[in-house]
Amino acid sequence: MSKESFIKGAAILSVAGLFVKILGAVYRIPLTNLIGTEGIGHYQPAYNIYNLLLVVSLSGFPTAIAKMVSERRALNNFEGAYQVYKIARWGLFLIGLVSSIFVLIFARNLVSFLGFPGSYYSMLALVPALFAVPLLSAYRGFFQGMQNMTPIALSQLIEQIFRVAVGLYLAYALVGTGLEEAAAGATFGASAGGIAALILIYIMFFINNKNIKQEITLSKNNKTEPVQYVIKSLLYIAVPITIGASIAPLMGNMDSFIVSNRLAAIGYTVEEYTKMFGELSGTAQTLINFPQVFSTAVAMSLVPSITEAFTKKQVKRLNETANAGVKMSLIIGLPCGIGLFMLAEPIIALLYPSIGPAQHASSGALLEILSIGVIFLTLVQAFTAILQSVNKQFQPVKNLALGLVVKVILSYILIGIPNINIKGAAISTTVAYLFVALFNWRDINKTKIKINLIKVSSRTLLSTAVMAVIVWVSFSFILKAAGSQNLATLGSIAIAGTVYVICLFITGAITKEDLELIPKGERLSKFVRK
Repeated sequence: MSKESFIKGAAILSVAGLFVKILGAVYRIPLTNLIGTEGIGHYQPAYNIYNLLLVVSLSGFPTAIAKMVSERRALNNFEGAYQVYKIARWGLFLIGLVSSIFVLIFARNLVSFLGFPGSYYSMLALVPALFAVPLLSAYRGFFQGMQNMTPIALSQLIEQIFRVAVGLYLAYALVGTGLEEAAAGATFGASAGGIAALILIYIMFFINNKNIKQEITLSKNNKTEPVQYVIKSLLYIAVPITIGASIAPLMGNMDSFIVSNRLAAIGYTVEEYTKMFGELSGTAQTLINFPQVFSTAVAMSLVPSITEAFTKKQVKRLNETANAGVKMSLIIGLPCGIGLFMLAEPIIALLYPSIGPAQHASSGALLEILSIGVIFLTLVQAFTAILQSVNKQFQPVKNLALGLVVKVILSYILIGIPNINIKGAAISTTVAYLFVALFNWRDINKTKIKINLIKVSSRTLLSTAVMAVIVWVSFSFILKAAGSQNLATLGSIAIAGTVYVICLFITGAITKEDLELIPKGERLSKFVRK
């Protein structure tokens, strides 16, 4: 995969991801205003368990499929690439079947263990998704390995559209019955979305099947391998990635468990700590997910790109692509993190008016802390993808495990301090991502890839600093002139965002060559020069 294909693949996924996250925000905002932070406190623990159970199908196997398919296609072994997909599909079918039956039987035990018994119905509503999404991931991994990001992007869009539409409708219809039932209706949206996306991507696979078979027929290097060898190879790649990817949802579940127990220990009731957990996971964390739209797309596109360069021993292209990926991650992460930090409470007040001024302040304080973690998280995603692509799958696992240890220790200590309480969970998450990013960077520089953080970040840092000044000045000016905090928030975001993009070109953080690598980039490059 060329650097051009990498940038275009990232662009396709980024555009789709942008719409997905916009829909997700549209979903969470009326949902939170409808069922409140207590309702979100029932909704989120079930989702944390769901995300942990889906780690295998959403991270380990798709990445393994993409990597093995990409390797075989680079060697013109198209039949071998197709064989990998078929074997992985059956494996993911079994994973989905087992996980869905497991949750169906033990749903009440799981949510009670975390300290949120009100999440029982929400957990049951996710059973169909646990079966459908693993199969969906098999197709996504195959298309990613083929460097065809369009089916992935379209399936993500359909999945989110159904999730939002069905989830909001059921939450609205059931809110009169009770918050637990309304939260379950919202979570069932994930099941509806997974099933719809699976149907769509299967249709697209069926349409592409003729071309796939034609590639196999025309290839002169086709060969199949023993099934046991393919399974072993898939597991060798997928298991460490799965263990590493499980750290983030495991952090979410540890948050659920530690928050409920430590806040109860210092005198909070179940209703109070459920609301506080809803503030952390439903308001602050929702906004933190926005920058990950683009950083996740960068990380996904890095895997086949770096794998091909590594397989062909193209060291120069290997370094260029890796540094380009880290640079893109920082261009995303730095302004988002600083912007959210500076406008935390005003943004919360703008998006969640119904929760009231007191929760605007408390949720804003959580967002301020988590916003700094955005910068480190975008780097973690890029660094992890790079290490996975050069057969260093165990380094990110080890580093994420160390991060989890830091997270658990800090959470346990800080949440138990009355003056810090729930903010301890946000602080520990940010510190954990900082440690993981530093450890991953160290391990990358032990390979043939050298990431010069100063070189790839200096101009972006300068652009972000200018943007921060503009945020402060424009917000203060508009607030004083118009007397409306919401207007000041929207106006300062628009002005500062425009200034940041201009600064990226003025400082050279984005170059003419970078522009020409993206779709329609030549026209954009001419416009920028004018």
